[in-house]
This record gives sequence, structure tokens and C-alpha cells, in this order.
Amino acid sequence: MARGAAPRDSYHLVGISFFILGLGTLLPWNFFITAIPYFQGRLAGVNGTARTLGTNSTSPPTDVFNFNNWVTLLSQLPLLLFTLLNSFLYQCIPEAVRILGSLLAILLLFALTAALVKVDVSPEPFFSITMASVWFINSFCAILQGSLFGQLGTMPSTYSTLFLSGQGLAGIFAALAMVLSMASGVDAQTSALGYFITPCVGILLSIVCYLSLSHLEFAHYYLAKKPSQAPTQELETRAELLQADDKNGIPSSPKKATLTLDLDPEKEPEQVPVEAQQPEKPSVFTVFRKIWLTALCLVLVFTVTLSVFPAITAMVTSSTSPGKWSQFFNPICCFLLFNVMDWLGRSLTSYFLWPVEDSRLLPLLVCLRFLFVPLFMLCHVPQRSRLPVLFPQDAYFITFMLLFAVSNGYLVSLTMCLAPRQVLPHEREVAGALMTFFLALGLSCGASLSFLFKALL
Repeated sequence: MARGAAPRDSYHLVGISFFILGLGTLLPWNFFITAIPYFQGRLAGVNGTARTLGTNSTSPPTDVFNFNNWVTLLSQLPLLLFTLLNSFLYQCIPEAVRILGSLLAILLLFALTAALVKVDVSPEPFFSITMASVWFINSFCAILQGSLFGQLGTMPSTYSTLFLSGQGLAGIFAALAMVLSMASGVDAQTSALGYFITPCVGILLSIVCYLSLSHLEFAHYYLAKKPSQAPTQELETRAELLQADDKNGIPSSPKKATLTLDLDPEKEPEQVPVEAQQPEKPSVFTVFRKIWLTALCLVLVFTVTLSVFPAITAMVTSSTSPGKWSQFFNPICCFLLFNVMDWLGRSLTSYFLWPVEDSRLLPLLVCLRFLFVPLFMLCHVPQRSRLPVLFPQDAYFITFMLLFAVSNGYLVSLTMCLAPRQVLPHEREVAGALMTFFLALGLSCGASLSFLFKALL
């Protein structure tokens, strides 16, 4: 059956399904970091308010377990691990098992997190259980994302865009869910329970969407692989996501990269020159030499971002008197504002790409972001013993967060768009895989540095 005779996506059901699947893959990470005040309260053993999602601006819970640092680190290490192992893992385990198994495991682990809201557990075992959940949930999320990107490699590029859009909105969805839970007027325990049940519903909906794909003619047409095609299409992710003419940017959270072989059995041999049919296998070292500076910029962008967000930024409280604003300050000005502006920053690459790949301004702009580290550390963080507070007013923190989030989204999207322009067309798959590895490396480096910066406060 020729590609030109592909069926229509009736009522855009396949597009909606991939959008929801994209949303579901990043819900766990965003719901965990947005609920940092809840976890800190539980770990501090604060009776009565231990389960609230809000933050008491006059006496915030003491983060004796460094929860925000550990949750960030243990969320990013599985990404780095599975970025290295996915070539082996994806060839050994069937695709349906990877996707459905990961979704079910994430659902069960999140149900456990929701159930713990109603269970009185001492801080030490609660911390251990939560950290184990964070590790395994993000491990399954890493497998899930890579597997879904493998499927997207067989779909039109529009569906990759929808999937990425869903992932980009996951953080906004989590922040809004937190604000609504706090504003619901119910007791703190019920508010927290409702908050953690929300991602469970999202994961259930993702399972339904995935199961429905096999019953949709449009999805079945593209996803039904011939046995000879499957290994080449599932090695890791499509390079088309990182094509030079990609106008959609990427989400703020890591994705799996794939080394796909550009083989199309339907292409007539006489239409393509012999040398174009079998291009020389690209060398990883050769590709790295071409994109090393762009890759380094990507590492530095994420290193700065994860070193202070959310480890430091989640500790910033309002300098105003206790009240509604101080209660909603961190959920709105830290998490919601970051995700909205980060999404806006990524969207800017749809209209222009500046600076260009040969400009020395890109490394300069990336290095300037290191200024955000001391700026956030000198904001109104009550739990400090070394550094002074030089920016106590809320307006300072909001301004810093606006610039911090927009620059993160824009520079990450820009580097991922520029990298394919620096290599030959047949080297773009390798460039995409390398950039994804360095993306994961930057996230892990930033999460590790957050312990140092927290200790310096």
C-alpha cells in the first residue's frame, strides 16, 4: 500500500491521543517537584500542616532530608542511564510491553504516593519510600518516552509536534492542579489527596489512548511495521525531530534519542543515485567534532537550570505578611511562572533562530545564565546560615524567574535546532542521539550541583 493512499485521521483522534500521551509522560516529574512543600512538611513531621500543599512563609518546613535536591537528582539519573542503555533495552523487549508496562507501573507507583497521604508514616521510611518511587517512576518514564518516540518515527511530523506540545504543557498542568487544590477550600489532607489522584487519572487516560491506537485505521496504517523494518525504526528516536527546518522547539524535559537508519523499501532504486542509497556510515567522533560547542552549550544551559530549579527556587518565600499571597507565592511565581515562560521561550524558535550556529554570542549568552545562580541564592530564602538576603522583595524573584525561564526554553530549543545544521544530512541521526545524551548529562550535572549550592546558603 503506497504512502500516498494513507487513510485520514478521523476527528483527529490519533493526534489527540499522542498529545495526551505526551502530557502523560512528563506528568510524574512535574507533579513531584511542584509538591515539594507537601513532601517537606511530611518529612519535617509538622502535625496538622504536614500534608498541606502550600508553604507557610513565616516558618517554612525545614528540609532536613534535602528532599528537593534528591528528588531532582534521582529523577535525572534514570534518564542518563537509559539514554546509554536504550539501544540494548529496546531490542530485547517488545514495544507494547515497554509502553503498557511502563504506564501501568507509573500508575501503581503514583497510586502508592496518593495512598501515603492518608497514612501516618515517620519521616525516615516516608523519605525512603518516596525516593524509591521517584527513581522507579522516572526510570519507567524514560523507557516510555523512548518507546513512544520510536513509534513517532513512523508517523508524519505533525504528530511529533503534538506529542512535544503535550509534554511542554505537563508542567503548566501540574502547577495549575496545585493552585486549584490549594484554592479548593477543603482540608489540607483532602487537597493533597486530590492533587496526587489527578496524575493517576492522566495516566489512566494515557493507557486508554494507547490501547485505542490499534483500533484506529490511521494509526494502524503507520504503526504496523514490517518485521524487516522494526529493528531499524526502534533503535532510539527519529532525527526528523531535530531537522534544520524544525520550527517547533523541544520540551523542557529530556527525551530519548534514536539512531534510525534512513531506509525506505518503497523507494525506487533508479530514482536515487547508488552513492546516495548507501551513504558512508557516520562516525560518532566526526559528528561530535562538528557539534561539540553546541552540545557543550546545551549541557551548560541545563546545568544552570537544574542546579537552582527547584532546589533553591522552591525555598524562596514571599517577604509580605502571611496571607493568601504568601501561601500561593511559590506555586504561582516559581512553578507556574517557570513552566509558562519556558514554553514561551521554546515557542520563540518558531519565528527566529538567533544567534546563528557560527556566532560566538551563543556561548556568551549561555555563560551569562550562570548569574542566575547567585541571584536566586540571594533572594528571600529564610533557611540560610551563610549568605545574606540582598533581594528580599517579591518583584526581584519574579523578574529573575521570568528571564531564567524564557532563556532556558529558548536556548535549549535553539541548540537542538542548530545542531543538525552543523552536520551532513546523513549525520543528523547521530547528532540527535549525541545531543540527547548531552541533554541528559546537563540535567544530571545540574541536579548534582544543587547539593553544593544548597549547602552554601
